[in-house]
Amino acid sequence: MKIVFMGTPDFAAASLKRLYESGHDVAAVFTQPDKPKNRGLRLAPSPVKELAAAHGTPVCQPQSLRDGEAERVLREIKPDVIAVVAYGRILPQAVLDIPPLGCVNIHASILPRLRGAAPVQWAVLNGDTETGVTSMYMAPELDAGDIIFVKKTPIGEEETAGELYARLAEMGGELLIETLDAIEQGTAPRIPQDHALATYAPPITKEIAPIDWTRTCREISCHVRGLNPWPVATAELFGTALKIYKVKAEPGTTGAEPGTVLSAGNDGIKVACSDGAVTVLEVQAPGKKRMPASDWLRGRRLCL
Repeated sequence: MKIVFMGTPDFAAASLKRLYESGHDVAAVFTQPDKPKNRGLRLAPSPVKELAAAHGTPVCQPQSLRDGEAERVLREIKPDVIAVVAYGRILPQAVLDIPPLGCVNIHASILPRLRGAAPVQWAVLNGDTETGVTSMYMAPELDAGDIIFVKKTPIGEEETAGELYARLAEMGGELLIETLDAIEQGTAPRIPQDHALATYAPPITKEIAPIDWTRTCREISCHVRGLNPWPVATAELFGTALKIYKVKAEPGTTGAEPGTVLSAGNDGIKVACSDGAVTVLEVQAPGKKRMPASDWLRGRRLCL
């Protein structure tokens, strides 16, 4: 079965790696154009491009899928299936119509929940206890196609979005192979989504980083974990704007106004919230490295 793979970040590279290991024929790889990276702003290839190049696979990096050129290239390749994982572009109908066995996508949620750009982060931010990966036939509407298979997994109480992202990337690779095998064997199901149950996961921005201490301690914990490793939760403590990487929720009664620092010492910085307190355990000050909150306090000689 001849396959064209479309993807860009590490999440997609995990699926492409499994695709190579499976022995399927990867005829070409489509990925986003190289982008400036780091302080030097040198153009850097995507993880998918690097992996494809290492395997000698032709790589296409169109600026658009709607100008007719990508469609022309795909028609020349004549793929049986197009497999899409975190490509970062919506496929127009003209492209969806090319492969006779369809275009399939791996999405990092249990659809129809959390359609959109940032399902992993929002699963943690929302306080969900379970998520997963879904394979589906692609449709013109965002993440709205018929479901093929779903793999589910619990979200750990202390798991960050970054840790969950890595786990789901591996699960997505496994699911892609299962899906392609089923399509090749003619056994892949088509289960229409219940669009009335759809929720959305919009892109994450730095604007949501500040911690709202009037929320519950679990909500604040989810906020911190959901924004780790990017853009990272923030809070001003002792007059310093800090990035907050790790906290511990401590439900109970403090009698203090949310945002009040209750203690600061070897155990971290305990801050009152709506239903108890949150102890800040790991921070990063401007221009400094990430460190335990206790070390930062000692450096500033701030202990209560």
